[in-house]
Amino acid sequence: MDYREAGVDVEAGRAFVDRIRRMVNSTVRPEVVGGLGGFSGLFQLPAGYQEPVLVSGTDGVGTKLKLAHSLDRHDTVGIDLVAMCVNDVLTSGAEPLFFLDYLATGHLNPAQLEQVIAGIVTGCHQAGCALLGGETAEMPGFYQAGEYDLAGFCVGIVERRRLLDGSQVQVGDVAVGLASQGVHSNGFSLVRKIVHDRGFDWSDRPPTLGGKSLGEVLLTPTQIYVKPVFAALHQGLEIHGMAHITGGGLPENLPRCLGTGQAIKINPDSWVVLPIFEWLAREGNVSPAAMFNTFNMGIGFVVLVPSDQVTEAIHYFESQNIPAYAIGQVISGQGELVGLPE
Repeated sequence: MDYREAGVDVEAGRAFVDRIRRMVNSTVRPEVVGGLGGFSGLFQLPAGYQEPVLVSGTDGVGTKLKLAHSLDRHDTVGIDLVAMCVNDVLTSGAEPLFFLDYLATGHLNPAQLEQVIAGIVTGCHQAGCALLGGETAEMPGFYQAGEYDLAGFCVGIVERRRLLDGSQVQVGDVAVGLASQGVHSNGFSLVRKIVHDRGFDWSDRPPTLGGKSLGEVLLTPTQIYVKPVFAALHQGLEIHGMAHITGGGLPENLPRCLGTGQAIKINPDSWVVLPIFEWLAREGNVSPAAMFNTFNMGIGFVVLVPSDQVTEAIHYFESQNIPAYAIGQVISGQGELVGLPE
């Protein structure tokens, strides 16, 4: 016997690395040391920092991968993978420097996985970070045929004096919500249950979705907010806190950027709820409270700004093609979020 008879094709793995090398190299930043193929990725700290703090984040795509597998479309989930990590790192005020991926499958399918890597590369370009390395694991018998799993890891950097840790947030600051592109990468266990239990198919085209199929709408990748937010900071916008709205929705994520003795009051009628969320609530008979506790409901990221900069912030993000809304205000409290359905 040999390794190939056991289901692992080492030569195919080497060929796959060669196949994606040019894509990966397109993300290289000046700080990258060496190239793809070593035991580890090397990255020197950018110049100019006095007290640099490294910020790290890791995440996956979750059961949204089941939808990608069902539709045999794999070019968007890599963007999701990068987005879930870089948006988290961004909330500390950190610039994402580099990204690594872990890709595991039962059988190496180069054409399929090249699409995944292409999405990761696209996400790294959107975030301005280098794809420093990764791991492709072929594990026969561990995954169903044609399926794979993903995990991502990101490291960013911020000057210590500019680190956002909640201490900058003040009562009276306004929460400016930045629109999501859709469901992003959270809540897909409930999405899949609604679609399957109600007898729908991913190819169905509900009238409210503008002619698009459920699969098209639901595979829309997570918005990456890094470059617009950093551009806003460089233009002088004063941001006291940030939150990435992922699993648990606004109730779980927004209070995480607050300081001691603070809460946020939200006006749920202050932004546009996307049609896909209305469709899921209606077809799944999901309560408003459960919707807000599961999905982003149209707000993918939140920045906290002084009340006298709200108009400036909204106009700026809209100029970057990201709809923005004043969705609430910081009040005194104990870390709660008030104003949403209970």
